[in-house]
Formats: sequence, structure tokens, C-alpha cells
Amino acid sequence: MKELDDITGTVVDAALQLHRDLGPGLLESVYEVVLARALEKRGLGVERQTPIAFEYDGMIFSEGFRVDLLVERRVVVELKSVEKIAPLHSKQLLTYLRLMRLPVGLLINFGSPTLKEGVNRVVNHLDPSASPRLRVNQSGSRGAAEGAEMDGAGQPKY
Repeated sequence: MKELDDITGTVVDAALQLHRDLGPGLLESVYEVVLARALEKRGLGVERQTPIAFEYDGMIFSEGFRVDLLVERRVVVELKSVEKIAPLHSKQLLTYLRLMRLPVGLLINFGSPTLKEGVNRVVNHLDPSASPRLRVNQSGSRGAAEGAEMDGAGQPKY
């Protein structure tokens, strides 16, 4: 079984290459297809637009939401192609992680001029990674919330 840091590192590396090759401004769906193929070429299992079922208060939602990419059935990758990521996007990904009971996800915005500003690692009760190559836009390793990582402004990531 691959380590989470290896999976997320491979996703970030592939996304960086994709952003360098294609640049910003294409539709999210284009980046999704190309990134999924690049990850498969790197030996990772990738599912696209995976419907996720969950239960709440006795109600079952068979397609409560869909994740853009599910890598190795362990890492959720949500893709955007917008000028700027809104706080809601990170919260949405954290909700997905909680409902799926997964520890980590990546929010990648291909609309950013450079991908360094467009990659956010969102964690769900996971100790921060010891791998410095995954610390994109982070000034600290833990925030006020348990398991939270910090963004470039020193604020907790949710």
C-alpha cells in the first residue's frame, strides 16, 4: 500500500507538470481528464466523478455528492479553474473527507497564475506530514483546530 505522502506528492507533481504544459484558464473538466490520465501513467488508481453515498439521521443519500478524483481510494482531489479559491471550497473538501472518513484531500486550482498558489492540502484529523515537499503555502504545521494545517497567512486550513 502506498503512503499518503507518496500519493499526494505524486498528485502535486503531476498537477504542476500539467499546469506548466497547459497553463491556466481551461475548463475544470479538461484538467480532470488529463490529470487522471497522468496519474494512471504514474501507476496510481484513479476514479473520476465518483458518486459518494452517506447516511445521516437514518436517511441514505445514494449520490450525496461526487468527488472529482479519488486516488488510490484514499485521497480526494477536488479541482477548480477559478481566479481565486473561496473559503467555501476548502470547507466543502473537508466535509467530503469527514463523510468518507478519509484523512487527506487536495484542492487544486488550475486558474492560478502559478500552481504554488493553487494547491491546498486539507486534512481530517491527521497529524501534519513530515515531508517538506508537501508543505505548500504553509507557515506552520498545526492550527487551532485539531489536525488543522496553516495557510500562507498563518490561518488554520479547514
